[in-house]
Amino acid sequence: MEQGLALHHIGVRFGGLTALDDVSLRVPPGRVVGVIGPNGAGKTTLFNVICGFVTPETGSLTLDGRPLRPRPHRLTRLGIARTLQGTGLFAGLTVLENVMAGASHTARAGFLPALLGLPRSDRDEARLRREALDVLDGLGIARHAGAAPGTLPFAVRQRVALARALAARPRLLLLDEPAGGLGGDDIAELAELIRQLPRRDPDPCAVLLVEHHMDLVMAVCDELVVLDFGRVIAAGTPDEVRDDPAVTDAYLGAAVDEAAA
Repeated sequence: MEQGLALHHIGVRFGGLTALDDVSLRVPPGRVVGVIGPNGAGKTTLFNVICGFVTPETGSLTLDGRPLRPRPHRLTRLGIARTLQGTGLFAGLTVLENVMAGASHTARAGFLPALLGLPRSDRDEARLRREALDVLDGLGIARHAGAAPGTLPFAVRQRVALARALAARPRLLLLDEPAGGLGGDDIAELAELIRQLPRRDPDPCAVLLVEHHMDLVMAVCDELVVLDFGRVIAAGTPDEVRDDPAVTDAYLGAAVDEAAA
């Protein structure tokens, strides 16, 4: 049986605009797959199809070979988590509470009773806090557990957003422009974190990455899919994509040469 997530000949139209046209790709377990292309290429629409925000007109999705009809509120139960551009953290919650929210689907009493400290949620609340602190510690930011996200540097908030996603123990993590707003040193640290995710103990996860920073893409991805006007124009390893003249000319140019130097 085919393992992991697969998209089969996906087509999406918005009125007269073709957003995705016969797009197929796979994200096998233990792999980091990148999706690149210029603005308007269809990358965000692709993510929204996987998350259930957009229903494709043609094609299908499968998870481990079984039909997948994603719904946004059921993603975590399917083992899929997504980070958002700009972190998307809850301003009214502490860092720890934000990360606890990522694992709230595992709490029998629900996350709100846990936050309010209702008696029936004591056990859930203790477990959520312990697991959230473990994730924060693994990302090197446990010392910020009690802070409000808005008081922290952007690079730390990005790690908090990643921690919230990982707290759900996903089998597949969708990373949407995780390097946006980061400097060179922070991007290098992010790259190391992403490379570790498929081997993360005890919860390894495959990664589907949409990113404009080519140095990050080339450093972490096992495979790349290149979109142009909603169509796949190239797919393969980073070396194969980098050496594709059409891709180099159209999208990467000097950025690829610089990343490969």
